[in-house]
Amino acid sequence: MNNPSTSGSNKTGAGNPSRARLRRDVQRPAEPGWRQEWHDIIFEADSHAGRWFDIALLIAILASITLVALETVPEYVAWKPRFEFFEQILAALFTAEYIMRLMTVRRPLKYAFSFWGIIDLLSFLPSYIIPLVGSSSSASFVTLRAIRLLRVFRVLKLWRMMDDADELASAVWRARNKIVVFLSVVLVAVTISGTLMYHIEHVEGADGFTSIPQAMYWAIVTMTTVGYGDIVPHTTLGKFISAALILLGYSLIIVPSTFVSAEIIQQTHAPDEPPCPHCEVSGQRSDATFCYRCGDRLHV
Repeated sequence: MNNPSTSGSNKTGAGNPSRARLRRDVQRPAEPGWRQEWHDIIFEADSHAGRWFDIALLIAILASITLVALETVPEYVAWKPRFEFFEQILAALFTAEYIMRLMTVRRPLKYAFSFWGIIDLLSFLPSYIIPLVGSSSSASFVTLRAIRLLRVFRVLKLWRMMDDADELASAVWRARNKIVVFLSVVLVAVTISGTLMYHIEHVEGADGFTSIPQAMYWAIVTMTTVGYGDIVPHTTLGKFISAALILLGYSLIIVPSTFVSAEIIQQTHAPDEPPCPHCEVSGQRSDATFCYRCGDRLHV
């Protein structure tokens, strides 16, 4: 089982724990025992058992999503009893996983009300609520459909298994001020162009631009170069504004990715960080606690 002093390795690379990993370590039981061992298996992937647990969970999630999708295919109506049978098996597995997660964390209540705790609960709870809803009225059928759709939340459980998402989320958060400024510029452009198009096209009697919000919707679709075609300008001036908005959209669409890419590069390369005191390898990340090569602690 993992040694606490060297358990800094994660799925993204040995000896390079992310901030999310450090937050998860807060929930790791302090006292040695079966709870600590099972916590490392369930929440981490450093050990052989932990990797197999993640693989089994991945298979169960994909199987569940496939069942949810196939239930909506009319050609497989006759297979509905079989789908329901396998759904109950998967629900039992997700229930056991949820209980084990509560039993192996330091603060079960905190985990239960966390984002991932709620997602884990939603992954199996609809399977138990559906039989209790009943189908005695049309309102019950509507509620039944809504509850069944909650099972698609299982797809979010896949996110937990992607530790690279932690780095991406961290880069987006550090670039949040630039992204807010970018969104503000887009909002101003959409508001101005939508207002202009409403007055230009509406005055000329063109169909579609019935209100400023409707024209702003057109501006968003045009700026993102989606072009549904449900609303189109008919006047010469309106077409000119439309062309300008398309060119503006092409020039702005790469801006957020540039901000995030710069933050990821800055986070990955930290030339000013001191080398590892054990193997003297440089290029350590600024938020690293352990060396990415030897796994020794960087800051004693």
